Amino acid sequence: MSKMNIDQQVALLMQGTEYGDDQLAEAMAAELRQRLIDSERQGRPLRVYCGFDPRTSDLHLGHTVPLRKLGQFQELGHEVIFVIGRFTSLIGDPSDKEEARNQLNLAQTTHNAETYAQQAFKILDPSITKIEYNDTWLSGLSFADVIHIASNFTVQQFLSRETFRNRYDAGDPIYLHEFFYALMQAYDAYHLKTDVQVGGSDQLFNIVTAGRKFMEAMGVPPNIGILLGILPGTDGVARMSKSTGNHIPLLATPEDMFGKVMSVPDQAMPSYMRLLTRWTPDEISQIEADVASGKLHPRDAKLQLAHEIVSIYQGEAKAVQAEEAFRRVFQEQLEPEEMAEFHLTGSLSLVELMVQVDLASSKSQARRLIEQRGVKLDEATVEDGESPLDLAAPAVLRVGKRRFVRLIPG
Repeated sequence: MSKMNIDQQVALLMQGTEYGDDQLAEAMAAELRQRLIDSERQGRPLRVYCGFDPRTSDLHLGHTVPLRKLGQFQELGHEVIFVIGRFTSLIGDPSDKEEARNQLNLAQTTHNAETYAQQAFKILDPSITKIEYNDTWLSGLSFADVIHIASNFTVQQFLSRETFRNRYDAGDPIYLHEFFYALMQAYDAYHLKTDVQVGGSDQLFNIVTAGRKFMEAMGVPPNIGILLGILPGTDGVARMSKSTGNHIPLLATPEDMFGKVMSVPDQAMPSYMRLLTRWTPDEISQIEADVASGKLHPRDAKLQLAHEIVSIYQGEAKAVQAEEAFRRVFQEQLEPEEMAEFHLTGSLSLVELMVQVDLASSKSQARRLIEQRGVKLDEATVEDGESPLDLAAPAVLRVGKRRFVRLIPG
């Protein structure tokens, strides 16, 4: 990243942030500006951290949003600390949940952490990224220490959080250990004595209310909260989540990742550009201005976006191939040059075959796809999925817009 002045650095590092309060956003930007000025004057890089709870090893693009911000700090020469929350994972962050999370054990979180870190290094430089595990300090706290930490907070503060308040008003259980999550995260911030903490906008209470308050109480400068917007999924509305099926897996094939980004509604493009790309604020503003003026078609802007995202995780060559494959299949309405092959043996119906080759999760789903006229065999819409397939020559089975299998008889 080329040398940026302080104004450019602040604009880049605040890109994609959401605080829900303009005054708070201005305060965080002002603190960040001063900390950056002090950093340059003292010749000391800022200490920046983000905590990741490895409750899953199956990451998607939504998980990469804070990693991208850490990467920006790293490229500007600051020290990045990647904190793996093996202890906080035992509880699970209740910030965006309407019920208590299932508790994991240390073995599960350790296994997930190894995969998490490997995928994180698709963005961060492993040679200069410092990895810490918060159980190394949290597990050593005494009960007296926990009482001291808790004495800095009130029950009213916790019940003011929307998720807790909703559960309280509905008479749903709120377990005492759920309050400990914010306390542990606040202690992480104090223990690491960092200048900046990165997190999602749903971390407002944990980072700004709890973390900064506790650091001040302990006599150290409070860190600056960089709170990032929540990435919408492929539906363009709901938070990206594997459970809702609107996610884009980080380990998806280049073609699948490219196609799924292209399926995202236009209104979500600004979030994707600001939260997922390497583009600067000026570059994003130019793209948006060109789209608004009609100089750039939204489809072409989205092609640039999909290319950028795939190139980050798969490399430029794979991004070029994925774009060519997308144009071939979707814009030119041609079959992909390469596709999976299946050799037909025995007597299989199309419904059975679709399940066997993972084009449908069940026979009932296969039947629905056929009823919706979303299944084609050599470009002929399939009407009957129950009769045994009898092919005299190879044929291409197409389900939806971008799933193909070449069927070979015998």
